[in-house]
Amino acid sequence: MLIQNGLVFTMESERPEEMDIQIKNGKIAKMAPSIAPGRDEEAFDARGLRVYPGFIDAHSHIGIAQEKETLQGDITNEGTNPITPCLRAIDAINPMDSAFHNALASGITGVMAGPGSANPIGGQFAFIKTDGRCMDDMIVKAPAAIKIAFGENPMTNYGMNGNMPSTRMSIASLIREELFKAQQYFAGDNSGSQKDYTMECYRALFEGKIPLKAHVHRADDIFTAIRIAKEFGLGLTLDHCTEGHLIADEIAKSGYPAIVGPALASRSKDEVAQSDFKTPGILQRAGVTVALTTDHPVSRIQHLSLCAGLAAHEGWDEGHALRAITIDAARICRVDDRLGSLAPGKDADLVVWEGNPLEIKSSVKAAFINGRQVWPK
Repeated sequence: MLIQNGLVFTMESERPEEMDIQIKNGKIAKMAPSIAPGRDEEAFDARGLRVYPGFIDAHSHIGIAQEKETLQGDITNEGTNPITPCLRAIDAINPMDSAFHNALASGITGVMAGPGSANPIGGQFAFIKTDGRCMDDMIVKAPAAIKIAFGENPMTNYGMNGNMPSTRMSIASLIREELFKAQQYFAGDNSGSQKDYTMECYRALFEGKIPLKAHVHRADDIFTAIRIAKEFGLGLTLDHCTEGHLIADEIAKSGYPAIVGPALASRSKDEVAQSDFKTPGILQRAGVTVALTTDHPVSRIQHLSLCAGLAAHEGWDEGHALRAITIDAARICRVDDRLGSLAPGKDADLVVWEGNPLEIKSSVKAAFINGRQVWPK
């Protein structure tokens, strides 16, 4: 495959350039101002169009909370046990969910997908590509994060039924207790003993290969998540980070990134009263690495670039808004060795736009995953 004559936004340089992109074996092989097509090499003429790396939604429940939210369609939370680290998103994502079609049509080729936020520890997120029928063929990284959640959701789902946790203190206590057990497990010599399945799921976390993925809206919950991650020396992403603009400097000092959103959704509960499209720009200018989330289906996945555009409307630099759904999202999700920018050796996941993706009238003309055109099919 050869993508020709497009205005290419590599996301590795600030300025776009007109160039051709040659794809071989699912990878970007060469990028140059002019590449002659080889024998039997298919060419896509992107003249007058813009070429970007495939967009990334850094926090989603696609395929788990399916578009038709019936009892069987929404299976994002295990409501019988507040501590469920062993649950794997890849065992619940349905690639036949119609939202995958919407993702491709809006230029989204990669998503971080996983359990909901009813449990203090909810399970394992996975980073997947958005085209395929078999989940095993779509995985980029699994597990990619361990989900933890603070605030109203765990308290509502368990406390209202007379169970723990019913307070913010008990949420933090349950998480600490579980992480302490895991820390002690890995501190010992388990080579000669029977492995504990419920502890082994934390191995990648304690080896620093994946982060905790914290559902946090309120400023105090953000600080609690940071406090716990620092106590155990663990990686962390601050997901939603709704009141992050109120404590931007403190978040920057922590060194942890933020995945902001979904500001397009309603302010349906007390802890999201401060939700605003100004938040990502304020955080980024303070020195925080920022990605965006639709939190699909809380807001629909095809509105990811619209969310970036609305954040730009609130004063965020357009370049950073685009980075938040490409290379910065890839870095936060720890898949930037393969995705998030256009460079030789990286996966040939790219999207061709007519117009600026941050403007509502723009549209996707083609999307490619692993060098194969997946939209339109």
